[in-house]
Amino acid sequence: MTQLSIVVPVYNEEESLEALHAEICEVVEKLDAQIELLFIDDGSTDSSWSIITKLAREDKRIRAFRFRRNFGKAAALDVGLHAATMPLVMTMDADLQDDPHEIPDFLRLMDEGFDVVSGWKKTRHDPWHKVIPSRFFNAMVSNLTGVRLHDHNCGMKCYRREIFDEVTLYGELHRFVPALAGARGFKVGEKVVNHRARKFGSSKYGFNRFIKGFLDLLSVKFVTTYGARPQHLLGTIGLCSFGVGALTMVWMAARWVLARIPALGLGEYMLSGRPAVVYSAALALFGAQLLSMGFLSELLVAETNRRAREYSIKEEIKAPQEDARE
Repeated sequence: MTQLSIVVPVYNEEESLEALHAEICEVVEKLDAQIELLFIDDGSTDSSWSIITKLAREDKRIRAFRFRRNFGKAAALDVGLHAATMPLVMTMDADLQDDPHEIPDFLRLMDEGFDVVSGWKKTRHDPWHKVIPSRFFNAMVSNLTGVRLHDHNCGMKCYRREIFDEVTLYGELHRFVPALAGARGFKVGEKVVNHRARKFGSSKYGFNRFIKGFLDLLSVKFVTTYGARPQHLLGTIGLCSFGVGALTMVWMAARWVLARIPALGLGEYMLSGRPAVVYSAALALFGAQLLSMGFLSELLVAETNRRAREYSIKEEIKAPQEDARE
């Protein structure tokens, strides 16, 4: 029997909650599955929590959490994903744009060996000013992280629970979980999903989400590529900067000295008032700072590695004597 946790972050979705619950129940009844349904109210100011409380009284499979204020989707998902008790975890939005009837296909793909299956809203029912930037952003994420998905932003995803023993959500990192999981060796897949037009309310996201998303993308790129070896990035940039600055200063100093030898006939060469002196000194100092930051980062990583693993173990074969002791 499939065991599935369904995590739904909620923010001012009072009109859609009962319909969403009814659809999920309709789908689950046709499956040989044991489920739990987790609603996380991210500081809603409407009657969303009252409706969730009413649904929980009627359906004992529902668990719910309510934030004191709006902390963001990543925080809501983090609570739900870590509270989930089933081996498989499904996430979906509460606005009815994600279709619960896609759940069986997600479970089928998970049975085929995927660790993460991400939805792809191939046909989107969103305004153009959201679709075009989103496509550009998705292409950029795929190229920078190496995990090539058409739709990193889709809220409908299915995961194996153990992923979240190794991946922590904060900021706007919820959209990058497939990339973070892929960097640790988990198998990531994609599925085209039915994206429905919004019936109630309006989108909770504005243009600033792309700015935040881009900054988080840079963080993800750094963490997945240089998280265990920050000096490789900081040190490389620092050495280049320090080298250019130092060599420029050495060349100018040598030119100044040689200009003092009349036999060479190089003419007068003054260092004062030359912008190159300031720029080369700034480059050398900047490079030295980056090298120092790299060494400090390496010390922090070394200390962290004493308590946290930088690798991911999929399976273990125990020696016969260990099995006997157990």
